[in-house]
Amino acid sequence: MTPRPSAAGPSPADRHSNAPAPVPTSAAPVPAPASAAPTTPAPVSTISASSVHTPAPATSTSTPVPVPAPAAPAAHPPKDLRLVAPAVTVWAVSAALLGLGPARTPWVWFGAALALAVALPLFARGRRPLHRSLAGLLLSAGAAAAATTLAGADLHRGPLPGLARRQATVTVELTVSGDPRPGHPGTVAYAVLRAVVDRVDATAVRTPVTVIAQGPAAARWLTLLPSTRLSVQGRLRAADPGGDIAALLLTRGPPELLAPPGLAQRAAGALREGLRQATDPLPADSRALLPGLVVGDTSRMPSDLEEAFLATDLAHVTAVSGANLSVVLVLLIGAASRSRTPERGGLAAGLGLPLRLTAVAGALLTVGFVVLCRPDPSVLRAAGTGLVILLALATGRRAAALSALSGATLLLMLVDPWLARSYGFALSALATAGILLLGPRWAEALAARGWPERIAEAVGCAASAQAMCGPLLVFKAARVSLVAIPCNLLAEAAVAPATLLGFAALAAAQLSMPVAVLLARLAAVPTGWLILLARRAADLPGAELAWPGGLGGALLLIAVTCAAVACLPVLRHRFVAVGLVLALLALLLRPAPLTRLVTGWPPPHWRVVACDVGQGDALVVSSGTDPGTALVIDAGPDPHTVDQCLRRLGVTRIPLLLLTHDHADHAEGLPGVLHDREVGAVETTPDQDPPGEWARIRRWAGEAHVPLLQAVPGERRSLGDLHWQVLWPEAPLDDTTPGPNNASVALLITTPQLRMAFLGDLEPPAQARLLAHLDDYPGLRRVDVLKVAHHGSANQDADLVRALAPRLALISCGLGNSYGHPAAVTLRLLRSVGSTVLRTDQQGDLAVLDNAGRISFATRPR
Repeated sequence: MTPRPSAAGPSPADRHSNAPAPVPTSAAPVPAPASAAPTTPAPVSTISASSVHTPAPATSTSTPVPVPAPAAPAAHPPKDLRLVAPAVTVWAVSAALLGLGPARTPWVWFGAALALAVALPLFARGRRPLHRSLAGLLLSAGAAAAATTLAGADLHRGPLPGLARRQATVTVELTVSGDPRPGHPGTVAYAVLRAVVDRVDATAVRTPVTVIAQGPAAARWLTLLPSTRLSVQGRLRAADPGGDIAALLLTRGPPELLAPPGLAQRAAGALREGLRQATDPLPADSRALLPGLVVGDTSRMPSDLEEAFLATDLAHVTAVSGANLSVVLVLLIGAASRSRTPERGGLAAGLGLPLRLTAVAGALLTVGFVVLCRPDPSVLRAAGTGLVILLALATGRRAAALSALSGATLLLMLVDPWLARSYGFALSALATAGILLLGPRWAEALAARGWPERIAEAVGCAASAQAMCGPLLVFKAARVSLVAIPCNLLAEAAVAPATLLGFAALAAAQLSMPVAVLLARLAAVPTGWLILLARRAADLPGAELAWPGGLGGALLLIAVTCAAVACLPVLRHRFVAVGLVLALLALLLRPAPLTRLVTGWPPPHWRVVACDVGQGDALVVSSGTDPGTALVIDAGPDPHTVDQCLRRLGVTRIPLLLLTHDHADHAEGLPGVLHDREVGAVETTPDQDPPGEWARIRRWAGEAHVPLLQAVPGERRSLGDLHWQVLWPEAPLDDTTPGPNNASVALLITTPQLRMAFLGDLEPPAQARLLAHLDDYPGLRRVDVLKVAHHGSANQDADLVRALAPRLALISCGLGNSYGHPAAVTLRLLRSVGSTVLRTDQQGDLAVLDNAGRISFATRPR
């Protein structure tokens, strides 16, 4: 990195000197002698810590030469952008070429060779900056194409991809490359880990795979550390195209150890385990968050807490990020901008370590941090940037953060091209770029309007990072967090003490566990603040705003952000600022009367709402007497989605939550239903299959202190003017009705004006058995509302549908789902009996209205 002149103007000594300034031999300005007599000043060069300029020669005439006034210091020194374009080029080329099949590899090699052939002579002979810049871009593109092609070749080289296409059973030798994780948090039904196959059928290879260990041996797989070598027998499956693995390896046996993990990984494993033990006495949320915040161990993170951090855009806090490494490096070397000044801080300066030795210590600390916290994309980004800055410090170069970020990005993409498609890496890099490029200018603009300097800097950093990351968040999640900036501001003060105290507990655990527990309890204070902040902010009705997803939504958010920044000067008018604040508060709090007035939802006289929860079921039946009390049938696949649906309806009391069966698309949203609501009991089917999901349901209910009941055939209950009866399952189930779907709880619900049937996911065998007992349930014939079984799949008993002959048929399914729900044959069957078909995938939330016996419906589009 070539030193650039400083934008600072002449020093006071330079301005009052009576002679041309001598060329200094050091970086500090040389003051003029105090005894010099005043004469006409001569031109003076700019002297800075990073460059030396030879002064212009003095004039030979005795006539005074007017000297222009010194230039005012620039508000922002010019950024060194030379590495930005090559880094972006490498990123774009790598992302575009990843996932190409071997058939296109020759064309990629040809393009890379052509780019290099044009770039090299252009770079060697080009004298204009434009030519050299173009040559640099071509070199970057050619290098990225070559590196990406080599990385993709590992996925197609050797016999393993062909064996995976044949689903062959093989015995392989592999090296664990990532930490194992449970398939579902809180259960050990199966374990998932990344590995590199070293040998298959006596053939040496190097092929990345994902291992899925099932059965009783899954718990043993969860204890493995990276770099462990194993012998495994299992069945291969082809991986999804476009990914960074060649195959899936399914095994049910225990791992056979060939070689233990390396010394570094054993030490890192011991430190991580020590921190887990030190956090065991903490409350459940702090016990889950602190290891994730410090070393990236999220194995104990509950889904509802993770969802709260996602809703507030604080997900970077739940797992170790680049900010943690920054905290540790600043503790060691102080601020990089003052590293070559007498004011440099940090532990290294306190110990008297020279700058180069400090840089070496920082590099060792960075490598150790990556090993301990695992090479996640955000950690790699921070480590690469930190190492570039440390190299600049050690060699006496100027430590420019933007150049370091660009250089680290370029090098990391060439070493591991798959980072070009990493969501975490992109968020980390964009947030850092926003803080470096936009943060100082936005902070200065706020300070110029009277904001305190520190508050202006904090708001500028948080807003700039959110502005850069927002389009990518929208592209992936189709939502905008309205509390992200204030939450990040309020969380900033807690991250550093929690990180440092957590690392202290981690180190102390190797010497004294009581001391480690004490430090962990101290770290739980700032950690508890982060948890409280995330949960309370996520609970706000307007914490998230629905937004168009994909590329169109991202471009729309960029346009809105630019327009908002352009309109900020309008906020100088007091009434405009107050009005905007009140509008934001109304949007966040969403009081029910205002929400109903603006959106018309929930509609008056609603009795049943089928929530749009994607590919799953979640239905709400109003008690008819209290608008805040309802019966809930199923919880959908996502806690956040069902929670938002219940919030929109104003449901705060649920005497009974009925889970028709234990599949994830009906039960995984259970924490969202339980969140901040009074739930009397959770009732499930007697069939506890699959066992893993049943264990999760039992754990969630136990943590919420909600009793867990089992439905009984013929069971009758009432709520307000609702009355319902359990129609199915019969006990015990036999081989004629196999599987969890046929064990779904089926209900007949009646009100003074409505008869409604809810069939869960019943398949034709159970539907036929239910039809045989139709005479036992006279209310089942010609119902008003039918929740169609199994999301409208083709597996329907036509005779039962004709006997029910519903006026309204509700189908809950996900937009563009891979199951083909609802099936065309089912839609034709329903329409043939005169049913009006309503679908959540096309119409959003579905509401059945009962206005004094007049049945109608309303929809809330997504």
